[in-house]
Amino acid sequence: MYDLAGLDSSLAGTIFAGKLNYAPVTESTNSDALAAARTGAAHGSVWFADEQTAGRGRGGHAWLSAAGDGLYVSVVLRLAVPAERLLLLPLAVGLAAAQAIDEVTGLAVDIRWPNDLLIGPLKTGGILVEARNESKDLPHAVVAGIGVNVHQHAFPGDLATPATSLDVAAGRRVSRQGLLVALLGALEREAGAVVDPNLAKEVPARVEAASSWVRGRRVEVHGPQACTGTTAGLDANGFLRVATAGGLVFVQTGGIREAASSSQPSALSPDAF
Repeated sequence: MYDLAGLDSSLAGTIFAGKLNYAPVTESTNSDALAAARTGAAHGSVWFADEQTAGRGRGGHAWLSAAGDGLYVSVVLRLAVPAERLLLLPLAVGLAAAQAIDEVTGLAVDIRWPNDLLIGPLKTGGILVEARNESKDLPHAVVAGIGVNVHQHAFPGDLATPATSLDVAAGRRVSRQGLLVALLGALEREAGAVVDPNLAKEVPARVEAASSWVRGRRVEVHGPQACTGTTAGLDANGFLRVATAGGLVFVQTGGIREAASSSQPSALSPDAF
């Protein structure tokens, strides 16, 4: 269980202080935050739960959210920035989550573009960023949802990516409360980086430095721009460049997985871009 008074005290002086909304069980913290955003929920409002009965990932995928086992949290962010800069927010949220996990556990997190958090080859978390244009009087609301496996010790065998939890990877019990405090602190910093035009320019390069997936990896792209090729870094908007036999593809949405023929050389060298 969370110590709600202790949480609020730990967040004093941040944008989240006094804006915590907790439920033992909910369908989806992202759905809760989006509904609240439509009625004017303030920047920094947080929804979190012990259990989700209809947790969502990107592309309509379900996110398993067993009671008391994971961190399930969604935050309303209202950033007064040009719309194109909001494209960097999912990357910034990924950086924040990786920083928080490292701070609390010492574990290195690999970011698989655009939204997966991996420890080695195993998935330990995911991100879902959704936007709503609901009020002309407020900056557009963006909801950043983060799910992290914390206490799980068993997972279904049919997952697209085999999974792990922080407890398993760290070999000890990890505090969900400590992770939440670290995550929100990192999220405030990274949201500030998106707002600052100079810091925003550095976000794609920082993700490249934190990821083994966005440069030199042979991948299959799933989604509207399905293709197979070698990743060649991120552009200024955070879109993934993939060098294919037919040329360079700028992937704006979708997901990537290791290509089945990953041992084969790419038709184009990513070093050319």
